[in-house]
Amino acid sequence: MRVRFITSNKGKFEEMKHIGEKYGIDVEWASMEYLEPQGSSLEFVARKSIEMIDAKPPFFIEDSGLFIEALNGFPGVYSSYVFKTIGNEGILRLMEGIENRKARFVCVIAYTDGVETQIFTGEVEGEIAREARGDAGFGYDPIFEVSGRTFAEMGNEKNAVSHRRRAAEKFFSWLAKSF
Repeated sequence: MRVRFITSNKGKFEEMKHIGEKYGIDVEWASMEYLEPQGSSLEFVARKSIEMIDAKPPFFIEDSGLFIEALNGFPGVYSSYVFKTIGNEGILRLMEGIENRKARFVCVIAYTDGVETQIFTGEVEGEIAREARGDAGFGYDPIFEVSGRTFAEMGNEKNAVSHRRRAAEKFFSWLAKSF
């Protein structure tokens, strides 16, 4: 079975393709940027994005957010914008002097067949590192730490524990059973 993944992020595509293989699903990359609406939750943003994308269904998208406890969930739904504007160094500056480093990464996958939209979520608990570490991965990977290692230090091992894997496994399992 083949399914299109609409994203402009090659790293996300490669991660999804790898996870999909386990379920016998060939993930096809539809490299496309799209306007991401703002909203109060990742689920809202994903649903609205699906509605706004001018592409022939079926396809899926993914939206992730980094939620830092000491910053009241910031950057959360604004994670992409915050990363583009202040990056990992900006987050580390915001966290200077803060002992509570708890954070969570949340992933929402939205799939549409043109009639209905299905939502799948995954989450992983971790902490914000005190410095960027590692050279694998993308985005916040160098500052998001799980069990003492950042996602960027884990390389492909990240795929076994990531928020994206958890959401993708729910999605691909459902997809494999549905078709």
